[in-house]
Amino acid sequence: MKQSTHFPVFLAALGVLLFSLLDAVMKAQALAMGTYSAMFWRMAFGVLFALLLYSPSRVRPISGQVLRMHVLRAVITTLMTYLFFFSLTRIPLAQAIGLSFIAPIITLFLAAPLLGERIHSNAKIAAGLGFMGVAVVVGGELLSLDANSDLLGLSAVLLFALLYALYLIVQRKHSLIASPMEIVFYQNIMVFALLLVGAPFFVTLPANAMQWGGAAFAAVFAMGSLALMSMAYRRAEAQKLISIEYTAFIWAALLGWWFFAEGLTLQTLLGTGLIVMGCLANLRRS
Repeated sequence: MKQSTHFPVFLAALGVLLFSLLDAVMKAQALAMGTYSAMFWRMAFGVLFALLLYSPSRVRPISGQVLRMHVLRAVITTLMTYLFFFSLTRIPLAQAIGLSFIAPIITLFLAAPLLGERIHSNAKIAAGLGFMGVAVVVGGELLSLDANSDLLGLSAVLLFALLYALYLIVQRKHSLIASPMEIVFYQNIMVFALLLVGAPFFVTLPANAMQWGGAAFAAVFAMGSLALMSMAYRRAEAQKLISIEYTAFIWAALLGWWFFAEGLTLQTLLGTGLIVMGCLANLRRS
């Protein structure tokens, strides 16, 4: 196993784990104080930590294509993050993650026209196995949709998935022209600036120490995940890392069961097995 092949995969897997922890914390935060307030205070701590860790003197000024890419990513991040965290207040964590996995499938086939990547057979097999794994777990719930189903929550996560597919493409392009430290710094600043627009109308103060602590932990998880994923996508093609996104379902199922008493069934375990098989298939050389 060559480090050049597997080290980015390790970074991406760790980044997905941190992102899953972020999802669990933000679900609790959004349920407690509302989606917008939860996002706002998470980003406020993100800005504080970014300023402490990455002072402006250590980050290069940006302009031109680099500036446009930072702004584009910040806008997409703000929209898709709100949609996803809103969906978490209405549907189970694992179901939301499962439905969002149409994004890596879309991204896999966008990688050729938008990134110029040649899609290898292993990447297609990995995408197929990963999608089958998700279908095993959430398929039954989708087939049983009725008048009592939360269509608003489902619609929000599907819109998120479309934006996330675009985000994954932008992430690859962005990682090639900006360092992980620079991305973490500017993304926290820019997303927070966008959220400030609605702050007077939608933001409330955290009610207790637990909510303040949740915002701080969410910021740490988000910054760690962003840095790790930026390093991974800087070192490997998008198609090599897309299947790693599916491991988020494993963490979502476990975290949803542990913190929110959401069911963990035989279907979940079977689907998880297919997801892992897809990840392993993508590690093989074409």
